Formats: sequence, structure tokens, C-alpha cells
Amino acid sequence: MKKFLLILSVLICYSTISQNTYIHCGKLIDTKKGKVLTNQTIIISGKKIISVENGLLIPKNQEDFIIDLKDKTVLPGLMDMHVHLEEEFNPNRYIDIFTNNEADRAFKSTVFAKATLLAGFTTVRDLGGTGVNISLRNAINKGDVVGPRIFTAGRAISTTGGHLDPTNGMKRELMGDPGPNEGVVNSVDDARKAVRQRYKEGSDNIKITATGGVLSVAKSGQNPQFTLEEIQEICKTAKDYGMTIAAHAHGDEGMQRAIKGGVTTIEHGTFMSEETMALMKQYGTYYVPTITAGKEVAEKAKIAGFYPELVVPKALEIGPKIQETFSKAYKKGVKIAFGTDAGVFRHGDNGKEFGYMVEAGMPAMEAIQSATITSANILEIDDKLGEIKAGYLADIIAVNENPIENIKTLENVVFVMKEGVVYKQ
Repeated sequence: MKKFLLILSVLICYSTISQNTYIHCGKLIDTKKGKVLTNQTIIISGKKIISVENGLLIPKNQEDFIIDLKDKTVLPGLMDMHVHLEEEFNPNRYIDIFTNNEADRAFKSTVFAKATLLAGFTTVRDLGGTGVNISLRNAINKGDVVGPRIFTAGRAISTTGGHLDPTNGMKRELMGDPGPNEGVVNSVDDARKAVRQRYKEGSDNIKITATGGVLSVAKSGQNPQFTLEEIQEICKTAKDYGMTIAAHAHGDEGMQRAIKGGVTTIEHGTFMSEETMALMKQYGTYYVPTITAGKEVAEKAKIAGFYPELVVPKALEIGPKIQETFSKAYKKGVKIAFGTDAGVFRHGDNGKEFGYMVEAGMPAMEAIQSATITSANILEIDDKLGEIKAGYLADIIAVNENPIENIKTLENVVFVMKEGVVYKQ
């Protein structure tokens, strides 16, 4: 009996390992070459792509099966370099800080994560929360929660009164004096400690608020908020720990300090000058524009009571400018990666960013590449994701139309596979 069970176990194991999936693709986007291929077959075993073949091949083994996407356009899973999966902005957001427990944020984050994955975004960079985002990443990696692959900054790093000081807008008895543990720094030593604390907590990367921001209850949305020396120490320490650095920045002076200090990406970049664009090219810094968020906050600012009074003028001034800045930066040759700031608007609507990018002058193929091979390069995972290629992880999505001809089709992803598992069909 024991021998029989052993043989049966071996047969089951062999059957599972040998079963392959064949995806028949009417059109397939080669993100590396920037071409649309026709009638291709992707062969998948387990989590990985075995090969990509010309023609619509029929499986040789009876155990193998076909996924028919002959009337779809297939492309790699998309990547969003700027999301906030712990929350979704609403008029109660400033009160929620006091009424929601950590568990409330955690449960909501699972809903937002699933919506993001089903929208075709199989990988995201979460740029700041309370630390729930680290637990969310871990739960997804363990298979306990459905969501995208997450690279998270944990808590962002700010200055006292800076854009993401967690006590902004509170009455004085509650403000206290948060420090590096809470992500607030005021010296080079603080800066070093804050990075090490993020590493200790399990963050994958670092996010700093190099300037003021729109939605914080603070007066300026543009002023520089770190010294150059503080940013240099943050970047030096982060790189020692194998971490990249994202810098939220609207004002030009803060952007320049962040670039010279060694950050990997500039987020938003609203008032970016031509001098700063040249500096980004010189330092190899990437730009993550978040046009969708800019448009969203500008519209919501017109609704009475949606934002606090201090926020409204910032939203009306900054929001509408991001698309224009993106257009100028693209024409100047700044390296651009896809990012939306989802959480400022509804999770799952990330695909709208593509339309705004194309509207501002970026060709559709380059917009897709910004959300695949470019983003994979930033995350240092370009040897396993960003392309549909033999040996790469099987992160694959499909849409009804050819996005090169109609970019808005990426707002309606109809098929999602992540690491060989189908989540939407």
C-alpha cells in the first residue's frame, strides 16, 4: 500500500510539473523591440514563460491546455510606479486618521490591491502609508491576499511640518514631536536613522517629500523641505542597503536638491524648469508624472467641502499643470516611467494615465514601455519582468483592441495572469 501511494504521489507531481499552458495571441506587443506581432503562442510552465513561438501552436501533451486570446492584444503585466494601497481619498480622509484602526486600513487595502491587479497592474511601487503596506505586500507574497507584486516604501520620510509629517493639521496637544521612527527628520543624523528604520521595518525602497505637497494640511505645495546634505545622506544610506529613492517634488528648487542628492525618481515634477530637465538627463534621474492625480485633485477642489480650505488653492494651482510639464519633459528627452498616484483617485482607474500621456505627445508604444521595461529597470527586475520572453515570469494581460491604435483600451483589461495564475478571464 505504501509503495502504491508513493508511485501515485510521484505521478501526481509529474503531471503537475509537466502541464503547460498555451496562450494563443492574435496580437502580442513586444515591449523590447517596440513592435506588435501577430499570431503568437506563449508557452508557460508553472510561473514562467518557456517560449514564445510564431503561429498558433497545438499542445503535444494531453495534459496541456490552451487559453484562446486570438481576438485580443496581449502584453506584459503593467507596472505602476506610484500608488498608495492603504487608502482611497474621500472627504472624510482627514477625520479617518482619528477614527480608523490599523485593521480598518488593512482590510480596505486588500480591496484596493485586488482592484489594481484586475486592472492589469501586476506590479506596483507603493510610495507611503502607515506600514500596513508592508504587511499587505507580505500577505500577497504568501498567497493570503489577491493583489499585485508590491515594492513598498513603508512610511515616507518628511521633515517637521513637511508634506507627510503625520501630525500636520492636528491641534497642538496632539502634534507632539515625531522623529525618525515616524519618518520625520531634521538633521543628517536623523536622515540616516530614518532610512535604517525603514529597512528594519521591511521597506523595499525609500520615499522622501523633497517639497511641499497638495493634500497635506500645510500652506506651501512647492517649498524645498530638506537640505541638500540631508538628501545626500538619505540616498547614500539607502544605497548602502540596496534601496532606490523616490522624491515627491512639485517645486523646482526642491527637485534640484533631490536630483543632486542622488534620488532615483522625481514624482509629480509640476514646476520643473528646463534647467532641472537638463539636470535629470545629466544624473540619469527618472520622471514619474502622475497626470491622473493632478487632474483629479483639480476637479475635486471645485467641490465645496471636499478638501480643507488650506488644500483647495494648492490643488487648483498644481493639479492642472502636471500634464503640461510631462509634455515638455518628454520633448526634452527626460526618462519617463509610468505612475499614477492611485489612492488620490479610485484604485483600478490606473489605466487612464496612458490616455493622458498619449494626449500630451508620447507615442502609445512608448507609454506602454514606460509601464513595462522602464519600470522594471527602476525596480531592478528587468531580468524577469517587463517583457513576454522565455525565462521571464508569466505576468500577462490582454485587452480587446490594439492599444497602439486605441490607447484607451488599456482602461478595460479583460485578461490578467500573474506568475502563471489566471485572475481574470
